[in-house]
Amino acid sequence: MRDQRYELLAKNLINYSVRLIKGEHVFIDVYGSDNLLARELVKKAYEAGGYPHIRVNDSRLSSLIYKDITEEQLTIMNESQLAFMEQMDAYIGIRESSNIYESSIIPPKKGALISKNLKPAFDERVKHTKWCVLRYPNESMAQLSGMPTDAFESFYFDVCNLDYSKMSKAMDNLVTLMEATDKVRLVAKGTDLTFSIKDQKAIKCDGEFNIPDGEVFCGPIKDSLNGVISYNTPSVSEGLTYENIVFTFKDGKIINANANYAERINKKLNTDDGARFVGEFAIGVNPFITKPMKDTLFDEKIAGSIHLTPGQCYDESPNGNESAIHWDLVLIQTPEYGGGEIYFDDVLIRKDGLFVIDKLLCLNPDQLK
Repeated sequence: MRDQRYELLAKNLINYSVRLIKGEHVFIDVYGSDNLLARELVKKAYEAGGYPHIRVNDSRLSSLIYKDITEEQLTIMNESQLAFMEQMDAYIGIRESSNIYESSIIPPKKGALISKNLKPAFDERVKHTKWCVLRYPNESMAQLSGMPTDAFESFYFDVCNLDYSKMSKAMDNLVTLMEATDKVRLVAKGTDLTFSIKDQKAIKCDGEFNIPDGEVFCGPIKDSLNGVISYNTPSVSEGLTYENIVFTFKDGKIINANANYAERINKKLNTDDGARFVGEFAIGVNPFITKPMKDTLFDEKIAGSIHLTPGQCYDESPNGNESAIHWDLVLIQTPEYGGGEIYFDDVLIRKDGLFVIDKLLCLNPDQLK
């Protein structure tokens, strides 16, 4: 049973997410060792007529290297990674970690240096390959989710192997509505924030770039954000769990930032000029993800959530913001997390996590499962 689930996921990744075709090279980038999914991906890549390349990483070793890394090392590393990525047509990243706090040994200044110096290789992967990134289920993820391991595996495959083509079709109305909207207002406990998305392209995330998937995003007008947002979902970054994050915006810029690690969060937001501006606004719709588990790839897809992201915008919906960071932070608006509303041009479109206008009812969880 387990092998069949991994085989199906590998098939979906190769044939749907990155759409590998004959003669293309795919880079399978693996964190973790005994990885059943990586084995299936190699088989499916060859079956599609492609050429798989694989790298196996160790998070403990990587953190140890990055802890004292120099700019000279990073320059060599970037040149090597960039040259390799330029020869790839597709990229599949499998992220597995037995300890999400492994990278906490990396000082904030080193983290900023790493992001800055490895950005060219990262941009090559994001902008010039067909890519998809996902997590690998293990005991650590099960613990974070608060589930027994077997129950978490069942949940994982429900989420990752759902019918993304059905979800994709259901997203079309939200894409159309977002592209016709000027003013967005978010309301929740400790939150009242307005901004514009006028004339911005809306992008549906339907299983191509991330697994699990389930969001529609756009780049908000850079200088339009005004008000306060209080995120109610913890976020693990650089080995720390940030909680109770509150941002105050004026003319697009975060002028005040508070959290349980107030000093650290402000250092992160001072990485560069773009780090205090937002690159992405997104609405989460995955029906199987209902609570946070300290894993961004899952948490940002929670049905009834939004995420508002300090840092780099996406080329698919650019707003002119450039930064070495892209930090997806999540606000859940379901009743269990305090509720909330989304307004488009002063019209209520979602209340307490459920869409309330006819054209978007197809995106509610009972319609997508």
